[in-house]
This record gives sequence, structure tokens and C-alpha cells, in this order.
Amino acid sequence: MRDITLRQVEVIRAVMLRGTIAGAAEYLGVSAPGVSRLIKHTEETLNLRLFERRGGLFIPSVEAQAVFDQIRAVYRGVENLQTALDNLKKGEDVQLAFASAPSVAQFVAARAIRNVRARFPDLYIDLNILKIEETVDYLLLERGEFVIMSSEIDNPGVENEKIATAPLVCVLPEGHRLAEKPVVSVHDLMNEDLIGVDPSDPYGAFLVKPFREAGLEVRHNMRGRFAQTVVSLVRHGLGVALIDKFSVAEVYMPGLVRRPLKERSELSSYVVKKQGRVLSSFAEFTIAQFRKELNLAVVEPIKP
Repeated sequence: MRDITLRQVEVIRAVMLRGTIAGAAEYLGVSAPGVSRLIKHTEETLNLRLFERRGGLFIPSVEAQAVFDQIRAVYRGVENLQTALDNLKKGEDVQLAFASAPSVAQFVAARAIRNVRARFPDLYIDLNILKIEETVDYLLLERGEFVIMSSEIDNPGVENEKIATAPLVCVLPEGHRLAEKPVVSVHDLMNEDLIGVDPSDPYGAFLVKPFREAGLEVRHNMRGRFAQTVVSLVRHGLGVALIDKFSVAEVYMPGLVRRPLKERSELSSYVVKKQGRVLSSFAEFTIAQFRKELNLAVVEPIKP
């Protein structure tokens, strides 16, 4: 006895579903005589009566019930597979975990995630906010697939890839006298209440770099741990600050004025992942969205 083919299984199922040769032919988009011949040939080959013929109707025979049960099971499996594939395309029942530096998380992360949501509407996203010293544990313990960080991580267990670079800008409270200047220099800020981040922090060190390169000694009147804190303090009139453009990459920021910095100084963003880790397609797509949105934020003109 020959093995049954997938085409024979498909035709048998079509007759099961429609109950007639004409109905099965219409369902499969083929000719009725071809379906009739294949059913007859299959029964002869298997030496098994598959259907009872009653008044033009084809009714599954009692002796072939085990065959029909297996055919139903096969197609249920195919349907379940298709459902799983459809869910995967939408991100259903899948989790994407990653982290970001505070400066990127403030505004740019939401734009990137919006793009991810449009592509994978059912994807569960777990976004963490990390400082640089927390990044290695997060990646090596595999709490997430990648981190968007504002500086390279010097550790043999991780790898870094630069994806964008942004200049520093000066942020001033609305109505401040320096807001009248189209460009602000670090020299202009020396007589102001300066808000910053501890220079022992890599991000804080970057913020004071233009002052030091100009031979100026920085004295902060206030410090915050995160870029968001610095921006908030400035917005409430407590001082002025230098900040990376990613941290103020919002169209409208009431109470805050942004001005280009005369002394060119740039901060780079990196994708950091565990050395040798293969990322999911969701992670790769998300990184592409961060790359796109970070670079768009850089080219957008600075608005008051």
C-alpha cells in the first residue's frame, strides 16, 4: 500500500468540509472530475472506503473515522501554527526588555517605542532606566537584551556600537538675560548659578569638559543625578546648565530656553549588549528605531 500524499489529505478534508464533490472542487479551486478521480484513486490505493455516497452527498464512513480524526488533528496543528506565526508578527505573548540612559529615556525613547508599537502592536515592552554603573550587571545577568547608553562601557563582557552623536546646548530659564543671545559661550555662564552633574560621573565629566578645555574652573551651585533633574531645576529659575541635546529633544518645553553652545562639544550614544549575544528581531528593530530617532533629534533646529 502506497503512502498517502499531502494533496490527497487536502482533497479528503475538502470533501469532509463540503460534503459534495462540487463543493470540494469549489473550495480547492479545481475541477470536480479531478476531485472525484482523486477520491476514487485514494480509496482504491488504500483499499479503504472513505465516504458513503447518499443522494449525491459524501458522508465519512464509519470504518475510516480514525483517518478523519488524524486529518482533523493535522489541520488543527496547522491552524495553531498559523495563529502562533500571526501572533509573533504582532509581538503577542512576547516580551522585549531593554534599558536606556536617563538622557535618552526622557524624550527620544518614547518616539522610538511608538514606532515599535506600530510594527508590533501586541509586544510587551519592559523599559528600564539605568546609570552607567548599573549597565554591566543588567546585561551580563541577561535582564534585558541591550542598553542605550550615553558613553561606552569599558568591560570585556560587553560590546559597544555608536549610533548617534549630539551637541551640548545651553538651557536657560524663560526670560533670562542670556536668552537674548543666539549663541551662548561657556564664558557667558561663569557668572551664573550653574547647575550640573557630579564630574566624577562619566556624564557629569562630559558636561564640564567644555569649561575645562577653555581653562575655566567650574563651580556648581546645584547638582542633580539625572539630566531630567538638571532641566527641571533650570526650568524653575534656579540656574543655568549645559545639557546634551537628546535630553531636551522636545518641541515644546514651557519655561525653558535652549541655545546652541559656541564651544563645540558632542556626546555620543551607544548600543551596548552582552558580548556575543544574538539579539531578537524585536530588539534589532527597536535599535533601528532608536538610531533613527536619535539622529532626527540631532538635526532638528533648537527652538526657544
